[in-house]
Amino acid sequence: MKNFPDLKNPIHFIATLAGVGKLPFAPGTWGSLFACILFIFLSHYVTSIEILIAAVIIFSIWICEKASAELIEKDHKSIVIDELAGMWIALYPAIFYETQDERVTFVLLAFCLFRLFDILKPFPISYIDKNMKGGLGIVLDDIVAGIIAALISVGVMILLFA
Repeated sequence: MKNFPDLKNPIHFIATLAGVGKLPFAPGTWGSLFACILFIFLSHYVTSIEILIAAVIIFSIWICEKASAELIEKDHKSIVIDELAGMWIALYPAIFYETQDERVTFVLLAFCLFRLFDILKPFPISYIDKNMKGGLGIVLDDIVAGIIAALISVGVMILLFA
């Protein structure tokens, strides 16, 4: 058992998104920013982004399960692959907006809301965070934060651009 992820371990390397989670201040925000940039890039080239999101969620659960089994602190702050899964869910509706202004506005809004919900953990996110363990628990609170951020962002966009 280790106190912190070891980047020489491939599971830990992936769980920290190639070391992004090891950045000294606000690793979850750095992980979310990395996820955001990656999503924007891939959304221009991947035609079935839904399949990719589903694969990332499943892979994230598996990676978090493996990484947390080797660590003393099960949901270590440097494990940020769960932010990748949640952030991609929050950003998904952006692909349906037609103008660049709408997409940029949506991405900024979804990013900020996702970080807010991931940090503050309002119910039901807090319930999942406290009561679900293992890889599923680590990722599911971020998935729910992403869903809530996406829904609120869509609502705000309707008000702003309707």
